[in-house]
Amino acid sequence: MRRSLCLLTLVALSAAISSAQNPGIGTVTVHSALGGQIFGFDIDANGTEGLLTEAQTLANGNTLNAVETFDQATGQILQIVKQSETKDEDVTLGIVSKSVGLVEHDHVTGIFVTSRTYRVLNPLSGNKFDAVWTPGLAQDDIILQVSRSQGQPNNAVFAFENGGDSHSFVFSTNVAKNTVGPFVTLTDSVFQSGTSPQMAYDYKTNQAVLAASTGAVFGPPPTIAIADLTSGAVAEFQGVGAGFVNGLAVDSADGIACTTTELDVSVEFYNLATQTGFPIRLPNATNQLQSGADVEFDPVHKLFFVAQPVSSSAASGSTIYIFTPKGGLVRTMNGFNFSNASAVIPVHIALDPKTRSGYVDGPTIDQLQSFTY
Repeated sequence: MRRSLCLLTLVALSAAISSAQNPGIGTVTVHSALGGQIFGFDIDANGTEGLLTEAQTLANGNTLNAVETFDQATGQILQIVKQSETKDEDVTLGIVSKSVGLVEHDHVTGIFVTSRTYRVLNPLSGNKFDAVWTPGLAQDDIILQVSRSQGQPNNAVFAFENGGDSHSFVFSTNVAKNTVGPFVTLTDSVFQSGTSPQMAYDYKTNQAVLAASTGAVFGPPPTIAIADLTSGAVAEFQGVGAGFVNGLAVDSADGIACTTTELDVSVEFYNLATQTGFPIRLPNATNQLQSGADVEFDPVHKLFFVAQPVSSSAASGSTIYIFTPKGGLVRTMNGFNFSNASAVIPVHIALDPKTRSGYVDGPTIDQLQSFTY
């Protein structure tokens, strides 16, 4: 038994070393089971599976829709958790807490979504829905973003009222226990949905960190908001960079936030305690098309990952840049082809720090591409 345990440890260590020494695009590609466009995905950083939703429009006007789990190592679909041929659709909101999958189900009547329910796979490896998350949202409330703070009991949710005064709000939740904190309203109109605000969760302080800009010509710089999800207090400060904010992630242990901005093709790093930040232009970037998109954080190795759909470091394709929390560029990974140019759901980088690996959208809208780092 001891020899077996030692052998398994050596195999795992060898795989981790191999990934670290040979970073870049992996050999595994996930294909949606029914050939539809992938509407959101995530991978379990505390397990071995991933979660995706797919949809495609049928000749009769209905939608062929499915929720699926897949094996991170092989890319094979493990289970079609749910399949339907109605006008309804499902969207993956992410894997939250510890191995808990969260999927939004939109019930469509005519051409409008008339109700939303939120179904839970707990654990994801069970490959089935076994609970419903009930956050107490009104019929016109729409979730914009759920933080993917895996391994932590709580997550933050960013939503807005689709009607009335169209206000945005944030709150904390423990999806596994189906508990929800107070709704915190964001009174600054810059955080309304039309400006595509970005949100991340600082689990150490139980605060939602938000960034948004009106995206007007030549700027202005983004506004950064810190919303205390316990007290409801909201503080703001002016950020750096220019134009819409495309991505945001937070290093909770060190109180560092990282964003990407549209107009100046930059990535920004903020010290949340001192409310100060600095921009770094993406390598060789010369125009708005080469701006960064999704930002994700690996809390184990302390690395920020920045997606660039139109590469400025290669003649074609897309790039992932890896930065330290201090803004140092660690690695440039070329050769990707993110599919978000024609997708409804923006590009997403999903990380598994324990294996130094991940998945990202592409190379087509029904696929996910593996990589190592």
